[in-house]
Order: sequence, then C-alpha cells, then structure tokens
Amino acid sequence: MDRLEAFERMLADIKKQADEENRKMAELKAAGREKSATYRQYFSNRMLYKMILDRYRQYGLLDRDGEEEN
Repeated sequence: MDRLEAFERMLADIKKQADEENRKMAELKAAGREKSATYRQYFSNRMLYKMILDRYRQYGLLDRDGEEEN
C-alpha cells in the first residue's frame, strides 16, 4: 500500500505544480514576458508534466479531464 500512496502523492504533486506554473506563465504573458528565460522554463516544464499525465491516462489512472479513475 505504501507504493500506491507514493504514486498518488506524486500524481497530486505533479498536478499541483503544473497548475501553479500555468498560473505563473499567465502572469508573465500578461506582462509581455513570453520570451523570458523563466517563461521558457515553465513552458518546458509544462511539456514534461503533460507527458507524465498523459502516461497516467494511458494506464487508466486518470480520465480525460485529469481526474483520478476510481
């Protein structure tokens, strides 16, 4: 059970981090800073998070809306 709990924590952390960085990207974009190194790093991270979450979906651990399957 510890392993399952670790996967669940990892999923929650990835979703939380992705949401936070998307919010920060929106702030940078509103300030006209899409070409900044920070914005580009967040964009790169977003691609990584998307890939990880897509893998969770592939294995049936998330539905299309990003919610956990029960």
